[in-house]
Amino acid sequence: MRELAARSARPVAFPSAAEAAVTDEQTRTNVRLAQDTIRARRVAVAAELDDWEALRDAGAALRDRSLSRLRDLLPLLEDRVTRSGGVVHWARDAEEANEIVVRVARAAGAREVLKVKSLTTDEIGLNAALERAGLRPLETDLAELVCQLADERPSHLLVPAIHKNRTEIRDLFRERLGLEELTDEPRELAEAARAHLRAAFLRAKVAISGANAAVAETGTVCVVESEGNGRMCTTLADTLITVMGIEKVVAEWRDLEVLLQLLPRSATGERMNPYTSLWTGVREGDGPRAFHLVLLDAGRTRALADPVARPVLRCIRCSACINACPVYRQTGGHAYHTVYAGPIGAILEPQLAGPRGQPGSLPFASSLCGACADVCPVRIDIPGLLVHERGRVVRSERQGLEGASLRLLGRVFASRERYERAQRLARRLQRPAVREGRVRWFVGPLAGWGSSRELPAVPPQTFREWWADRDRA
Repeated sequence: MRELAARSARPVAFPSAAEAAVTDEQTRTNVRLAQDTIRARRVAVAAELDDWEALRDAGAALRDRSLSRLRDLLPLLEDRVTRSGGVVHWARDAEEANEIVVRVARAAGAREVLKVKSLTTDEIGLNAALERAGLRPLETDLAELVCQLADERPSHLLVPAIHKNRTEIRDLFRERLGLEELTDEPRELAEAARAHLRAAFLRAKVAISGANAAVAETGTVCVVESEGNGRMCTTLADTLITVMGIEKVVAEWRDLEVLLQLLPRSATGERMNPYTSLWTGVREGDGPRAFHLVLLDAGRTRALADPVARPVLRCIRCSACINACPVYRQTGGHAYHTVYAGPIGAILEPQLAGPRGQPGSLPFASSLCGACADVCPVRIDIPGLLVHERGRVVRSERQGLEGASLRLLGRVFASRERYERAQRLARRLQRPAVREGRVRWFVGPLAGWGSSRELPAVPPQTFREWWADRDRA
């Protein structure tokens, strides 16, 4: 495997339409309804298989086996794709991946590019990069299209518009697509999106997809979806570009047998995906005339080098952990401020972002109830990894203001003389800020911390002082 640098993309910033997600009752209602529906379907279809738990074991084992062999599998994948007429590109980070995609799209003469739903392209901020280059990205997944029209980032790995109900989508289509007579019937909403996209499918020069998996032994790429828009993109465009995280490679064709049973049941509660697209390079007279595969590192080799965090790369992006999470249920995905929301995002995002870009509070957005681990189809110990990530945050903060403050407090508390001197000093310093026995305002770095707290004032006399006065009396 080629040596890929450890650079990675910082978390992608999207305009947020739900900063106050916790207080948005409509969003919470929409999220709960969708969660309950998907969870119930997942339980039902998993129960149909007598070997479901053994299948989960097999999924975890094959993902670990693939990760341990990346050094061999990735060059093999490159060789097979190249032999089949495709072109393979290696991207160390988001910037390189975006540059490659823009360069290929421009060379193909495109002004507009169609996009299959892809978390990886969201991760690298591809849409923004395309727009800066003068190219118009068009999301073809219905839920992704809703988010794009609303100028919002997705709030769920699998159901990007889970925070919107059909009435809100109807109003959005009326406003942005000019469909004044549209109702909120699901059939009409789907037909409106289909009519909006059909002309784009027919004129497309370039389409961009992610990948659910790639088979090293044959060079085959796999994308699963529910609507058929992905099939249109991967077959009608003249040039197809696939952006794939390097962890998605599997060794053999038969590995897909396991993944394609686990993924639909865990993701949408279906026995199989309605559309499973598989392609190998290019073929004369059938499908795109050019195929480009972009293999993305962006922090993945760094995660691979961490023996504790490595299992996070098993993730098949099914979102079962999100649908089981009580924290996500109350907040929705926008509260996480990351592409990968929910429990998996809380452990994956810090690994991909690296020490410099790590969102420090993210691993703490969990109750550690363990529901996520119970449903993970590839048995990732998400609670254990959350604790691991929390430890990294705490150790890094020891070097900052909070760490210095705690060390100072530890020194004060270690000595009775210093402790009592600090009490007397605090009584004098707090006087301008105390009203009715409470500290009412804070200065400097404590301003934000104190604005949401009611802190009792240091009492005018400590217990030891009172006791000494009592004895003297």
